[in-house]
This record gives sequence, structure tokens and C-alpha cells, in this order.
Amino acid sequence: MRFEEAYGGWQEGRLTQEEAARLLGLCARSFRRYIDRYEDAGLQGLIDKRLNQVSQRRAPVDEVLAVTDQYRKRHLDWSAKHFHAWYRKDGGARSYTWVKKVLQAARLVPKAPKRGAHRKRRERAPWPGMMLHQDGSRHEWVSGQQWDLIVTMDDATNEHYSMFFVAEEGTQSSFRGVGEVIDKRGLFSSFYSDRGSHYWHTPEAGGKVDKSNPTQFGRAMRQLGIEMIAAYSPQARGRSERAFRTHQDRLPKELALAGVTDMEAANRYLAAVYLPAFNQEFMRPPMEEGSAFVAWVGADLDDILCEQFERTVGNDNCVHFEGRVLQIPADRHRCHYVKVKVRVHRYMDQRLAVFHGPRQLALYDVQGVWQKPGLKAAA
Repeated sequence: MRFEEAYGGWQEGRLTQEEAARLLGLCARSFRRYIDRYEDAGLQGLIDKRLNQVSQRRAPVDEVLAVTDQYRKRHLDWSAKHFHAWYRKDGGARSYTWVKKVLQAARLVPKAPKRGAHRKRRERAPWPGMMLHQDGSRHEWVSGQQWDLIVTMDDATNEHYSMFFVAEEGTQSSFRGVGEVIDKRGLFSSFYSDRGSHYWHTPEAGGKVDKSNPTQFGRAMRQLGIEMIAAYSPQARGRSERAFRTHQDRLPKELALAGVTDMEAANRYLAAVYLPAFNQEFMRPPMEEGSAFVAWVGADLDDILCEQFERTVGNDNCVHFEGRVLQIPADRHRCHYVKVKVRVHRYMDQRLAVFHGPRQLALYDVQGVWQKPGLKAAA
């Protein structure tokens, strides 16, 4: 669906090839290849036939091991350039780049730090829904009380789709912000955030995020097909940072003027007064006519935007979860679930559910008390 929308936008002249490629998460060159394959064979032509094939150009495993063994035994702590010179003297035929990448993959030589780049303002996304920002700001919004303000906004238009106060930013507040956007507009293409621990696992403080080890939030975004992008500096989040400076200047004054003193009243004020006025003043038209939002027609969104934990059922058909015992009721599908691996879903309202595959076995309240039997599909 997204390719056909991007292709149509390009055909009609509303998008350049670079903008259409960004919508799909591709480079412009790949998009041109997709165009040729699509025009020749339709959507079936877009399926990559190389997925199940091993490249014939891949170096043999024995050769890779021989290079790394040679480095470990004779040239440990040498630079890749220095080692490559000796490698060629010993009869090696591979290029310097190939040798360097092999050694870096084996973590025998470090990767060189990236050179400083000339900074320039990043162009906005051309369509709404191509990139959304989410961030939180802790501030004394009401006299004597500090809360976190969670904002989910569009890169293309500055429109704030979701805005609310919570006691502390975390996974549940991120789920809530994304859920409110999908309910109002639909699925979007990419999600831009800082490296908060609820968004990303970062093995080394200040280092690169681990995209292969998603958080609960990252798992949900992957399940929805939304690309996550990590920001590595406040300057990279300039648009949301500037928006928060405006909020920190205006909101405390407006809340004090309205006589707001508690979080519940503050959230009502945000939804009814502040958010519509802010969007009316600060929204700007997108660069191109169109939208990247796609209507959500999948399974229950609550079973994706939730925390999921794997557990093994005990001999008494009970699941132990954070000090609570969740009794699985008898059903007609199995005699018992002893030693079976199940999933525990913790929803945003803190209720719990136990799933076996796509089936919900039981629903529980916050204390773990079984509510009522029911089967529904999970994503």
C-alpha cells in the first residue's frame, strides 16, 4: 500500500523520487529499481528473490578464519592498514577494505571515529505521517509540582497529535502517545526519539543503540511496521526542543491563570484549550499535498501497545507474574497448560491477560483476579 501511494505521488508529480524513497525507507536508486520491477510484474515483482540465496561472492568461512587467526597470533594490536601490508606479503589477495571489515567484525580492530560533518538544517518530511517525534520534558508546570509532559508531533507540519502530563515518562506514556495518534490518524512511517531507556537499549553510556535487542516499545513498533530512528544529540531533536521551550514558557502561566493545581485538571486543560490553540498558531502546511498515514485495520491495538512477557505455566495451571498468581481457567481447547510457554500482556491500565499463541486464555484485574472467560485474537 505504501509503495503504491509513493509511486502514485511520484507519477502525479507531487513527490520527487528522493521524497518517495524516503517514505519507503529506501534510497532513490532502490526506488528507481522498484519502479522498473513494479511496471514489469506488478507487486509480485517487488519480492526480493535473493532472500533465500547465499551470495556467490561471499568469502569462504575458512578464509575469514585464517585471516583473523593470523592477526591474533602474529599481529595483535596492529592497525588494519599495517596488517594488510603484511597480509599481502604473505600472498593474500583481498583488498584492504575487505581485510579491515573482517577484523572489525571480529572486534580485533576498532572502527575509526566519524569525522566531523558540516551541520545544516534538515529539511522537513514532505508529507504528514512520514516522521513523528516523541519526547518528554520534566518541569515545574504547576507551582511546587514537577511532572513530565509527553508530546507526539509531526515533523512535516509541527502538529501536536498527542499531549498529556504524567508523573514520570516511561514505556506506558510512550504507548499512550502512539496509541492516540493511531486512533486519530492511522499508522505512520517512522518514529524519531531520544535514546531513553524505554525506547532503546544502549550497551554503553553515550554509545550506539542496540537495534537487535528492542525494548518493549521497540518490539511494538516493529510489530506495527514503524521504523524507529534514534537521535544522538539535542541538536538532532531541534524541532521538539524548540517546541518544549515554548511550552515551558507558556503553559505554567496559562495553568496558573486558569487556577489549575492538579494533574487531572491540567490534562483536561491541555486537551480542551491549550492543544487546539497551539496547533492553530504553530502548525504549518506540509511541503507536498498528501499523507503517509495508513488506516489501522489490524487486530486489537491494545494487544500490541502493551508490555509482553514470556512465562511457563506451572503444574497447577498457574502463571506467576511479579508476585501475582494468575490461574488459567479450564477451556475446551486443551486439557491443561502445564509446562506450556505463554505470554502475559500488561495493558496501559495495568490489567493483565494470558495468551497462548493468538488466543487469549484469561483476563485479570490489577491484583491478578480472573475477570471473565473470553477468546480474542492478538497481533
